[in-house]
Amino acid sequence: MNIEKSFNLFHNYYRHHFLLGITAVFIVGCSEPRPPTPKTILAPPISSSTTPEPVLSEPADEPKQELQDMVIRKLDSEKVRRGKTVYQTNCAICHGQNGESKPDWRKQGTDGKYPPPPLNGSAHTWHHSTDTLSKVIREGSPPGIGGMPAWGDKLTDEEIDDVIVWITSIWSDEIYNIWYKEIEQKQQKKRQHKLD
Repeated sequence: MNIEKSFNLFHNYYRHHFLLGITAVFIVGCSEPRPPTPKTILAPPISSSTTPEPVLSEPADEPKQELQDMVIRKLDSEKVRRGKTVYQTNCAICHGQNGESKPDWRKQGTDGKYPPPPLNGSAHTWHHSTDTLSKVIREGSPPGIGGMPAWGDKLTDEEIDDVIVWITSIWSDEIYNIWYKEIEQKQQKKRQHKLD
């Protein structure tokens, strides 16, 4: 009986440490990556009588191809301008003037629904394709989840498209890049596949 008891203690001890190790690996592996450090142009000293060429400071750990892998935004400036106007007129009252929402947007209201989320890239909006965003704007929030009204009978298709273009224009380059490559581009491929 002592051998069995010793085995159980030994087994529980190592199982506990094994589970802690696996948990640590998941925490480290699933944590958000450190954002890239931008290249910096160092200003010349003020007291210098001649203007030297700017010096590019490049962090040693920055990948060289990172800038090449970034998606170049090809946003129609007229759509962005129109989208901002539509947004300011119809959406800003709930989502904030610059898509920032309200500080307590993560807390359920007394009605059990969540307040409008930020649209500026700091929440989950960028997890959705243009098609999904368009559907939510047209039809409103799914019942029981949020209080977003349907705008399909108030806004034209062009206005909805313009608002989405404006929203994506205010996201950081990093968020836009991830959204375009991981969400939008895949949705476009699915749409194209259905047409073929």
